[in-house]
Amino acid sequence: MKIQSRFAFAAVLVCASALLIFGGSLGRAQSEPGVTKVFKGMEWRLIGPFRGGRVEAVTGVPDDSFTYYMGAVGGGVWKTTDAGLTWDPLWNKGSVSSIGAIAVAYSDPNIVYVGTGEACPRGDATYGNGMYKSTDAGKTWQHIGLADSRHIGKILVDPHDPNRVFVAALGHVYGPNTERGVFRSMDGGQTWTKVLYKNDTMGAADLVFDPTNTQILYAAMWTVQRTPWSLTSGGSPYDGLYKSTDGGDTWQKLGGTGWPQGVLGKIGVAVSAANPNRVYALVEATGEQKGLYRSEDGGQNWQFVNGEHDLIQRPWYFTHLWADPKNADTIYIQDMGVFRSTDAGKTFKRMNSVPHGDNHALWIDPNNSSRMIIGNDGGATISNNYGKTWSTIYNQPTGQFYHIAADNQFDYRVYAAQQDNTTISIATRTRHGSITGDDYYPVGGGESAYIFPSPADPNIVFATDKEVSYIRRFDKRIDQEQDISEWPTSVDGWGADVAKYRFNWTEPIAISPFDPHTIYHAGNVLFKSIDDGQTWKIISPDLTRNDKSKQRRSGGPITGDNSTIEYYDVIFSMVESRLQKGLIWAGTDDGLVWVTRNGGAHWENVTPKDLPAWSKVSLIEASPHAAGTAYVAVNRFKNDDLKPYIWKTTDYGKTWTSITNGIPEGSFVRAVREDPVSRGLLFAGTEQGIFVSFDDGANWQSLQLNLPVSSVRDLIIHGDDLVVATHGRAIWSLDDITPLRQFGPALADSDVHLFKPAVAYRVRRGGGFGLIGGGPTAKNPPNGAVIDYYLNAVPQDELTMDILDAQGKVVRHITSHKPAKNAQEDEGGGSGSGTPQPLPANDGFNRYVWDLRYQPPAQLTTGPHPALGGAAVSPSALPGAYTVRLNIAGKTLTQPLIVKMDPEVKTSEADLTRQFALVSQIRDNLNELITTANQIHALRERLAKILKNSSAGNEAGNARSLDEKAADIENAIYEPNDMAPED
Repeated sequence: MKIQSRFAFAAVLVCASALLIFGGSLGRAQSEPGVTKVFKGMEWRLIGPFRGGRVEAVTGVPDDSFTYYMGAVGGGVWKTTDAGLTWDPLWNKGSVSSIGAIAVAYSDPNIVYVGTGEACPRGDATYGNGMYKSTDAGKTWQHIGLADSRHIGKILVDPHDPNRVFVAALGHVYGPNTERGVFRSMDGGQTWTKVLYKNDTMGAADLVFDPTNTQILYAAMWTVQRTPWSLTSGGSPYDGLYKSTDGGDTWQKLGGTGWPQGVLGKIGVAVSAANPNRVYALVEATGEQKGLYRSEDGGQNWQFVNGEHDLIQRPWYFTHLWADPKNADTIYIQDMGVFRSTDAGKTFKRMNSVPHGDNHALWIDPNNSSRMIIGNDGGATISNNYGKTWSTIYNQPTGQFYHIAADNQFDYRVYAAQQDNTTISIATRTRHGSITGDDYYPVGGGESAYIFPSPADPNIVFATDKEVSYIRRFDKRIDQEQDISEWPTSVDGWGADVAKYRFNWTEPIAISPFDPHTIYHAGNVLFKSIDDGQTWKIISPDLTRNDKSKQRRSGGPITGDNSTIEYYDVIFSMVESRLQKGLIWAGTDDGLVWVTRNGGAHWENVTPKDLPAWSKVSLIEASPHAAGTAYVAVNRFKNDDLKPYIWKTTDYGKTWTSITNGIPEGSFVRAVREDPVSRGLLFAGTEQGIFVSFDDGANWQSLQLNLPVSSVRDLIIHGDDLVVATHGRAIWSLDDITPLRQFGPALADSDVHLFKPAVAYRVRRGGGFGLIGGGPTAKNPPNGAVIDYYLNAVPQDELTMDILDAQGKVVRHITSHKPAKNAQEDEGGGSGSGTPQPLPANDGFNRYVWDLRYQPPAQLTTGPHPALGGAAVSPSALPGAYTVRLNIAGKTLTQPLIVKMDPEVKTSEADLTRQFALVSQIRDNLNELITTANQIHALRERLAKILKNSSAGNEAGNARSLDEKAADIENAIYEPNDMAPED
């Protein structure tokens, strides 16, 4: 009865506590020298959200209704093999992430060509480095040239010859270059010939075959140039539509009767296989000539068929045209919407079923017109029913985010703005097991906002808006936002020179670290409010160069475009020191750096002498360790300069030092931050990923690890985590950077090193089903005490770790030896499935997560029995001091570990102590039960051998009688048929 009563009591506790297993450990480090080897095993974790960003390149495989590709403009190439239910990234490494074109070879679908660099060059566009090719359907990629083309908008592959390829290259958007125009390869990209070129500021905007004769091609040539303050689209006498009838050897500029006269801009062109003599052209032209044209004789003569403004909005950004391959009267035009005509362009109907606006890409199966994929500013979406319904865009973590901030909650949230979508507040960890669509929501402001949650109340969020000068105060409790702008007049469509104040697309706001009600907002002057934005005052003069020639209305010579991205001469970054009230740094987009040490009463120009004029001061970091120290990240991409620039001062800007050693050209810098814990530990967000410096910027190296290649626009260090906002791969966190903070020069040469763990919190987070709210989910961070250590080589002997309490008693013992197959303990806080996880013993960085539980009871030797609960039936560590002891090859290393209680759980110390005593007793009782059961089971195995060798006689009879008695006891302890969770 004693055994049975203990069992009955323990079983209830076992079942109840079995849901509490959590955590995980990281993967294997690689054998690489120096710092890379030391930290190779650290991993970035995707936070989300799972909603798509801008896509300008899509394609499919003819007659394969499941396989499609998309190219995100900042997120690389993705592939689906289930018609858009899920997408897999194919482009996690390399040096560029912007994709402008994708094409599959119809004669061999394993061959895929990719052109990098988006070719709808809006203000946040990034560059590419030429052409890539895969011969295994996207598993691996090879660079095949045209590295200086920067922006590729179209690829044509001969449907009968996968080696015959044409490319439409736009060239540098921010400067002249010669690798632009139309290129041809006859050997699969090994060599390229420039077959159509006019000058160093004109590229190819569109390119199509005659589908019935691939010797006939049409190319749209377009002059487009940007500066930081302007956009020019068209205006050259060479702009226009060209045709080749000899495979690209020679080209004729088309015109003829009906073709628009005068200045031309961007042109889209389409030809249907149903009638190749009919050519459609969507033309940016002056006056009433702008619109859709149709030719019935291969482009020799034209008819103007439609001039609706809906069809040619913002022509430099859109002007996209496609013809149905089976019906010459059906065509598609894409811009803010998707429009379809079934009467050869006379009338169009908007396709309202498409799930997002700003559309740029379309592929139609040449053999089945009802099957198509569209790329827009919300991702890629697929239809198999002629556009009646579409696949979801909420399964693609390719959002383009700008600046990032965090609140002060225990389970903190991060805040950022997604281009072509809303602002967002998203959980970095949850209590229900994963981060889902239910764990983020918009917080006011606009798509390019700076966002700051109030330090006094995370329900209050301040965010800027793309509508120039608007600032919004959002209150989560009532889901309302209030306009608190200084001068709430939209100047969209006007030049900056007529505005009372100048504000850029991503104009910064900041909250004072000394007063949560004091807000700063930058324009061409700096504004300050001490009452949450209800009133404002100006605390600076115009800090910019105020060059009126760079403030004129942008766009032209045909179409104006003024959405404030080109607004120039503004303060682009500002920050108040966390150490000295009234010490404010400001940097402008025209290359000036300022500082005030008295709250704005006096400003001093402290621009580094070697900082080139007209550079953008992208971000200023005020050191959290020394008031006179600041770091300046400068971006000259819009000056056609891809070099990295960072400056450091330690004397309030009197002198500056350039600190970019180790950051390669191409990785121009967007942001720089200093760790608030470890002085001189710097992080830089660049166009090609993230870099780290351990010596205050003297030397840099990549911290990319498993982070997919993408532009890192901003980053924050919050507690022990490093969180980055990428512009194409959503938001990621490097959880627990404690090892980075403790790195020293001798570490890479040591045989073994145990890092001092960060404070661990006793928090229970349920596993759930991981599908709350539906759709894909992101993982929670490691849950428990994160223990990191470095091994110079894989140990030959057993590696063990002990956790000791304050009295020096071992409360948990972990080994690198793999446990027996039937063991249930889930070391490292795994999924809770009962899969044993030994202590990692890899060459390089290792991470083990102690789940804050004491040693579990013994495990049954008869196989898995879920009702017995395994590691869950052991007491949770009480808050207090512990010691981590690592043992390897006769060497012992120790580090202190502090465990604290979940600050959101209000349980008394006395109750925790009583709970600990109770669960400890249950664990000990269960240990006794299982040990007894194992002994009985071993006895029965010996009796079974006796019975096998002798089935008669006294010995057999005694064995049979003893076995029956043993079976009764064993069955009283556990149910032998309980082999699965629902048994």
